[in-house]
Amino acid sequence: MWDALVGSMKSAYTAGLGAGAVPKPVIMPLLRGELIGLIWVRPISVGEDALTGIADLSSIAAAAGADEVVLVWETHDVATACELPVVGPAPCLNMVSATKAGHVLHQFPYTEEHAPSTSEGLASAEPLWQPPLEPQSGGELVPPIQAAVNFSFIPLELDHPNPFGVTVVLMEEDGYTVRLTEAFAC
Repeated sequence: MWDALVGSMKSAYTAGLGAGAVPKPVIMPLLRGELIGLIWVRPISVGEDALTGIADLSSIAAAAGADEVVLVWETHDVATACELPVVGPAPCLNMVSATKAGHVLHQFPYTEEHAPSTSEGLASAEPLWQPPLEPQSGGELVPPIQAAVNFSFIPLELDHPNPFGVTVVLMEEDGYTVRLTEAFAC
């Protein structure tokens, strides 16, 4: 399953850069090895709002009782949005696989080959993937990603008969893009 997730995210980043944008941070919660869905961060403003928006990706994982999460982000994009220093290679697609017991950081650096502008006039690029770095057990995570990992495993206490369903609805209302797998569709 890991190779499929990596391939899917690399394809999404290739398509996004070709369209003139870096894909937004995404979380993929899993329960007993089954993918619950993909949740992309809501539209965020630079600074504190970005920190909060990324950390709040954890809500669906917590509501579903996920036992594993995979978070994906681009180094420079998150550093810029959160007004943080760039840590690690950039540009770089980062994927962290986490459980309550710990996490492993996987990094996929790339260089950008500039392509013709999109039909909307946006600059586009194609990633030229470099060899991945060695996976880092317990590797350093930027604060909003670390918060999302930590909060993913703290059960949500909602006074509602369907805390997972209401969390999905609330996140969608806040602007998060939520795509659940068939098994977890509300």
